[in-house]
Amino acid sequence: MNGENKITRRQVVAGLGTTLAAVAASPVLAASGIEHIAENGATKISDPRPLYPKPPFKSQPQPWPGLQSKMDPVPDCGEQSYKGSGRLMGRKALITGGDSGMGRAAAIAYAREGADVAIVYYPTEEPDAQQVIALIKKEGRKAVAIPGDLRQEEFCKHLVHKALDELGGLDIIVNNAGRQQSANSITDITTEAFDSTMKTNIYAPFWIIREALPHLPPGSAIIGTTSEQAYDPSPDLYVMHKPRPLR
Repeated sequence: MNGENKITRRQVVAGLGTTLAAVAASPVLAASGIEHIAENGATKISDPRPLYPKPPFKSQPQPWPGLQSKMDPVPDCGEQSYKGSGRLMGRKALITGGDSGMGRAAAIAYAREGADVAIVYYPTEEPDAQQVIALIKKEGRKAVAIPGDLRQEEFCKHLVHKALDELGGLDIIVNNAGRQQSANSITDITTEAFDSTMKTNIYAPFWIIREALPHLPPGSAIIGTTSEQAYDPSPDLYVMHKPRPLR
């Protein structure tokens, strides 16, 4: 789309929200914060706080939707740290927004847990997506790349059937892709931008689930993500709150 607002890649990743998508694979992390002492079998837990980059980070605006690989520091999505334990052996997963952020972390985790994985992403995110595809294949799992625009109903139908055909079925769907762009005032938000947000965050999961549901066997999982802004909104956001009961 022309005229897309510029946002930081951090905002894109944050806009994907907090989720149980990666946790569903029961993550087992590498011992980056634990030292095993072989002599007596005891373990020593080290302080994890100095192990990772901490804010503040420098401003890094990118044209929408941006690339995770261009961030400094590059986010850790478990590329080196996640260790699988076969908990999803034989499963077949479809993950939207699987090129970066939580979607990328889920794709890596699922593959290392034994699942074949199809990832959906915006076409300009191809460099990040191919990194994920390579990581999935490295685990000996099937990897399916599905570039396209989730704002289009026909593409949402297409991606479901492409995943079904190339994976040989589906039993996990992670609706992770999300769009969040801030503006100084509601008067700065165009109808086109509002429409893009609603189609990405609301319509796309509906279209995907509706198309996929007849093909999901018993025991399948459908996972939806949400933004942390739903629970801890920034001061400049318009937020709907539940009314408190009168006493």
